[in-house]
Amino acid sequence: MVTFIASILLLVIGYFVYGKVVERIFGINDQQVTPAYSKQDGFDFMPISWWKASLIQLLNIAGLGPIFGALLGALYGPVAFLWIVIGSIFGGAVHDYFSGMLSLRHGGAQYPTIVGKYLGKSVQSVINVVSIVLMILVAAAFTAGPAQLLTEITPLSFMACIVIVFIYLILAAVLPINKVIGKVYPVFGAILIFMAVSIGVGMFFFDNPVPNLTFSNLHPDNLPIWPLLMVTISCGAISGFHSTQSPILARTLKKESEGRKVFYGAMIGEGVITLIWAAAGMAFFGSTGALQEALSAGGPAGVVNEISISTLGTLGGILAILGVIILPITTGDTALRSSRMMLADLLKQITKKDFEGKWSLTLLIIPVALPTFLLTQIDYSFLWRYVGWTNQVVATVMLWTGAMYLLKHHKFHWICSIPALFMTGVTSMYIFYAPEGFSLPYSTSMIIGSIIWLAILLWFVKQLISHKAEKNQQQEMVDPKDAKVG
Repeated sequence: MVTFIASILLLVIGYFVYGKVVERIFGINDQQVTPAYSKQDGFDFMPISWWKASLIQLLNIAGLGPIFGALLGALYGPVAFLWIVIGSIFGGAVHDYFSGMLSLRHGGAQYPTIVGKYLGKSVQSVINVVSIVLMILVAAAFTAGPAQLLTEITPLSFMACIVIVFIYLILAAVLPINKVIGKVYPVFGAILIFMAVSIGVGMFFFDNPVPNLTFSNLHPDNLPIWPLLMVTISCGAISGFHSTQSPILARTLKKESEGRKVFYGAMIGEGVITLIWAAAGMAFFGSTGALQEALSAGGPAGVVNEISISTLGTLGGILAILGVIILPITTGDTALRSSRMMLADLLKQITKKDFEGKWSLTLLIIPVALPTFLLTQIDYSFLWRYVGWTNQVVATVMLWTGAMYLLKHHKFHWICSIPALFMTGVTSMYIFYAPEGFSLPYSTSMIIGSIIWLAILLWFVKQLISHKAEKNQQQEMVDPKDAKVG
């Protein structure tokens, strides 16, 4: 239990201390007019109070990620706490802050547009497709999952539940942000927090205490911690999906100083929720082996239901239903909303025309909604496996984008480049080892991944040298009398 409490405290300290460091390095300016005012359209661009924006951001980025991912990550034992804390403070929260603030600085631009500005058009072309595919996969997975549970607890067929959920997703994705998301989501965000806090308090009364930190791998199947844990627990530590959601709220902030509360703060909040559910999974069942048996029997949804009802009684059961059904749906609709925004930006680049107005923006939902609906007919677990790696690739690219932004402006780039290098190693090695990837032997995967990592490191070193030479040249031009001769 000591490790769990210390982890919570470290996350809170991380927000107030390291969050402030990141904010200072980025350099905020509250005198600069934000897109919520300069582009106000009553649809996507409009000012929202920071506390509402924070709850919406938390709900958008969280969904079931900090619950299901945490329970699966808990199979590795208390070492998962270490990844959640370090990943959230130095990776995920930095990633979310830069994805939101760079969007704000560039007029509410979507993630692929920001990538193109700092990593080049060729990378943007690839990431445009990858991002939209990720949004479609997320929306499909977070439609099929709740529909399956609705089928079990109601007399409705699976297809009927799919249609009901999908109709809601479409409406929430095309209506002005203050009609559904701005009004209802803060309530759902509060439910997510209440649910986690209630479980957190209830853990003190479990028969088994939360285990303290050990670096041993306690996974029943002895799956390697590196790099599997970093993909299993993604939303609770770092997730590329967040970089596609942050621009939604970047279009609503009233001033730049709200960015730390909304972007960095929401990620820390998700880290706390992830810690609680990971700890609950370890303590409630007594061992990682027993947790695996429970997961095999009822899946993550069944484990959530069992822990909630046992801890909170009838209220727990209601919250479990709300959590397992409503939370993924609310993530699915914002995935569709952001894919619509990304498609609008992509078409603008291709046609050189702005897609403005409610009707044109609404119609863009069709090209992304159709494949999303078709994918809901595929097995949910199959969809989710491909979400994981794609998600972390997007996160890695966003961190490199932040690093290049800081490098270009001659600021302390290491706050982004170090986690970018770390995540480059994770994604490069994971895809060769994972069953949904090439399924190669572990040692072979590590070798191939290391070669890719070294190639990207050399690229970055080249960028460092180039920017240093450019900085020296600029200094000589500003003050030629100090320039060296010969």
